[in-house]
Parts: sequence; structure tokens; C-alpha cells
Amino acid sequence: MRRRHDAGMVTVEGAIVLCAFVTVLGFALAAITAVTDQLRCTDAAREAARLAARGEPDRARTAAETIAPRGAHVAIQLDGDTIAVEVAATPAGGLIPGLHVTGHAFAVAEPDSANPEGEP
Repeated sequence: MRRRHDAGMVTVEGAIVLCAFVTVLGFALAAITAVTDQLRCTDAAREAARLAARGEPDRARTAAETIAPRGAHVAIQLDGDTIAVEVAATPAGGLIPGLHVTGHAFAVAEPDSANPEGEP
């Protein structure tokens, strides 16, 4: 008789373990996506700073928006010959609340970038 009362426990424990496994797997995949998006933001900022330093700020923005995760915000600030780029995004479509990733890059404009033809 005791066996009949315990028969449903294995099913309940299995369901709880399966739910916990799916939850942990979902957070692990969101964390991997967040790391990937962080790297993409850094790469986008670096490429934009490089292109802006060469004197191509429009192309820099386009390249950064292409490389960055979808919906990322790209900010390029030119201050004299100093270029600062920040790319910010919310990874995994906001699956992990409050998590935001950013990439920063700095560069100094090349001397020829203001005058690509070499004219005075």
C-alpha cells in the first residue's frame, strides 16, 4: 500500500527539475548573448573611432550601426582632433532586466584626415 502513495512523487519531482533546468538554460543563453553583444558593441565602437579618425564620420556611424546589436545607440563625439565613440545596447532583447552593455573607443584624428588631398 505504501507504494501507491509514493507513485506520484517521482512525476512531481521530475516536473520541478525540468522547470528548473529550462529556467537555468534560459538564463545561461541570455548571459551568452549578453557577452556576445558586449563584444559587438566594443567592436562597433572601435571601428567607428578608426573611421572617424580617418576623416569619415558618416561612414563611421553606418559601420557602427551595422556591427552593433540591433537597436544599439551610437554616439560619436568629435572634440578638436579627439574622437570618442560610445555604443550602448540592451542585450537579449531585454530578457535580463536592468542589464545594459556598452562599448567605448577613443582615437586621435590623423593629420591628413582634415585635408585628404594634401592641399594647404
